[in-house]
Amino acid sequence: MTSPSRRDILKSLSAASLAALTASAPRAWAEEGVQVVSRPKGTADSMILLWMGGAMSQTESFDPKRMQEFKPGMETKSLICTSPTIDTVCDHVKFGKGVENLAKLMDRASLIRSYVARDYGALAEDLQHIPFQYKWHTGYVTPGTVPAPFIGSWISKVLGPLNPDLPSYIEICRSEKTANVFLSLGAFNPSGFFGAEHGPLFVPDPKTAVETIASRFDVKRFDARYAKFKAAVEASPVSEVASSFQKESMINSMEAAYRLMRSPSVKAFDLSQEPKAVYDEYNTGQFGLGCLLARRLIENRARFVEVHVDFENAKGWDTHSDGHAGQMAMKQIVDRPIAKLIRDLEERGLLNRTLVVMATEFGRAAAGRGSTKAKTVNKKSEYGLHGHFSSAASLLMFGGGTKKGVVYGKTRDEFPCDTIENPVFIHDLHATIYKTLGIGPKTAFDIEKRPFYATLDGKGKAIAEIVG
Repeated sequence: MTSPSRRDILKSLSAASLAALTASAPRAWAEEGVQVVSRPKGTADSMILLWMGGAMSQTESFDPKRMQEFKPGMETKSLICTSPTIDTVCDHVKFGKGVENLAKLMDRASLIRSYVARDYGALAEDLQHIPFQYKWHTGYVTPGTVPAPFIGSWISKVLGPLNPDLPSYIEICRSEKTANVFLSLGAFNPSGFFGAEHGPLFVPDPKTAVETIASRFDVKRFDARYAKFKAAVEASPVSEVASSFQKESMINSMEAAYRLMRSPSVKAFDLSQEPKAVYDEYNTGQFGLGCLLARRLIENRARFVEVHVDFENAKGWDTHSDGHAGQMAMKQIVDRPIAKLIRDLEERGLLNRTLVVMATEFGRAAAGRGSTKAKTVNKKSEYGLHGHFSSAASLLMFGGGTKKGVVYGKTRDEFPCDTIENPVFIHDLHATIYKTLGIGPKTAFDIEKRPFYATLDGKGKAIAEIVG
């Protein structure tokens, strides 16, 4: 890992808002006469978030509906599902074609079919990816007066590392391009007000992870660059307004990289150590190898790892045309490696203490966006679910003390297939995740002399049907 240039430091510092830069170190919130928030007993030590950036269609995957074959002139609103259903190992649960490997693991999973990204304007044009990816990751909407930390940063701050030589928060397969989309706005700084040391270690390409991490310089050369890094932090124009806490946090993040480079744990990033048969089974592309890297990191006691299907406009899950073919292709990329990851964790005795969540920012519907505003579908390229849909999305949870073979929530069987039972909003979903890790939903830090909670206003409630 080469030391950041002065330009890199300026970019990193300028990503945070002025409020974050000038803030002092966040302290646990406590009011006089108010009992300190208790922490639940955790059932998980680690978490893997498998992020389907771009909006995975719920009715093509984990909440299938009546399939409608393509016919020129068909009514758009009749198009609610383009994939046939398949059986899972649970008699009462059906999936959509293309996730056959995950269907064999439904007896290990909790399936939520009623995630509601927003409770109004389900088909509205302003339902955009980046704000709702931010909302899912933080529990808050943007813009805000305080940059909210991402879920990985909360876990890093409250729980700290399991392995002191590994960063508590690692992101895999989030490209530099996408990272810049997030970080170009102060609100999308992943560490929020917690400081750089609780931000993610980015590993854009798992195939070259070890080269990204491992130093190719001798110790003396690195030490010299490290000294220049600290000097650059102080010399940066942003340093004039940045608090000592923020500058110290950046130095701490560099020191963590320094430790990692000299630790045996750096070998966890080396996929060449895997048997070829295992490597090949994971290798459906960058995301699949990201799942393999995540498994290796969890084996080395990483705390939080996120693997991205990276969001790029009109690509991947973000199907603007040929929606049926696009969603089928994406399912082939994620199905096998995720199933392999779950089985490997289980075989190694790690699944019980590792929460694995597969999620996306919102769902999809045939009508409501772009060309799908038309009342009829006339071309094969229009056959698919292109519309952004906020009133239902599906997610899977494995391990970490979650219940097995559970389906929570229900959606309508006819257009627009919105949630009709047990809606799940982000504050309750986060409370459910945090409960497995032993973090209370009212956990808060003192920011600008007021509490900032892990869940919105501290009101999140864990879903008892999933975590007991």
